[in-house]
Amino acid sequence: MSFIAALRHGALLVLAGLCWTQAQVFRFPTSNHSLLRAGGEPEFFQGTSGKPWTSGQFGCVRTDGRQFHEGVDIRARERDRSGEPTDSVLASAPGTVAYINARPSLSNYGNYIVLRHQAEGLEVYTLYAHLRAVREGLRVGDRVAGGERIGTMGRTSNTRQAITKDRAHLHFEINLVVNDRYAEWHRVRLKGMRNDHGNFNGRNLLGLDPAAIFREQARLGAEFRLVNFIRKQPILARVAVRNSGIPWARRYPQLVERNPVAEREGIAGYELSLSYNGLPVRLIPRAASELKSQNRVHLLEVNAAEWQARPCGKLVFKRGQVWTLLPRGEEIVDLIVF
Repeated sequence: MSFIAALRHGALLVLAGLCWTQAQVFRFPTSNHSLLRAGGEPEFFQGTSGKPWTSGQFGCVRTDGRQFHEGVDIRARERDRSGEPTDSVLASAPGTVAYINARPSLSNYGNYIVLRHQAEGLEVYTLYAHLRAVREGLRVGDRVAGGERIGTMGRTSNTRQAITKDRAHLHFEINLVVNDRYAEWHRVRLKGMRNDHGNFNGRNLLGLDPAAIFREQARLGAEFRLVNFIRKQPILARVAVRNSGIPWARRYPQLVERNPVAEREGIAGYELSLSYNGLPVRLIPRAASELKSQNRVHLLEVNAAEWQARPCGKLVFKRGQVWTLLPRGEEIVDLIVF
């Protein structure tokens, strides 16, 4: 995009600081904007111990591509005399404080904050993890402005291998919440397993790639639409479910496509198009006449190329000539329709 075009779209890119105007949906959550500079990725992403910066990206970037990383790890830029980070952590968009965990021992994320946002009518949640400290006085329910300081970068966690001082970073996520009844689902489906975070348990958060969103905003300026971004995500699998009232369809009607047959005959279920990490990026209501299987859940199709390219989602597997849902895939679909 030319400089003049950027001005017209309200997406002025200040080349020195790489700061954006209000045209973007999401701001960078720290002062580190190196992602948008050519070759700046090593200064933006913080890799895991002994691994390159690429391991700090979103997706299948851990354990030789077999382990999923739910967000991006952003490098520190400012440190005190002892080498601890002092970077301010900023709200990525205007919103409300939805959850605060100030007991690091309860989570791999250590001290973390979840904010709730409205973006193009979508309810979206951002997560800020490994904080050294949550801003004093910040409480659940507080309104925050985009760019407002909410905490300080750190390296808190409850993992066996502590985050070393040189690897201190902000783990940042952009998520959709699967089900408001998660806590109930957890009690019923995961009996005996602790749930210290209620509806903000990690199983109930399905993520989008923040770096891809930042780049797409930079490319499109005011023409960026989050709904379009979600709909364009590659599809791993299509699944039919016999349930006419799934919570996801009510929460995210922008992702539901019209179907004249179901409108005429009535909705008996839905066809879900799932990304490799289980995110339902499109839903199609289906009439009973369109649901060929009597099973509650039926795997319709798998994109083999996507499965091979992104194996870390662990949603499906091919046994002989037959594709089947793995336990992780069954769990996500069950939570979506619960």
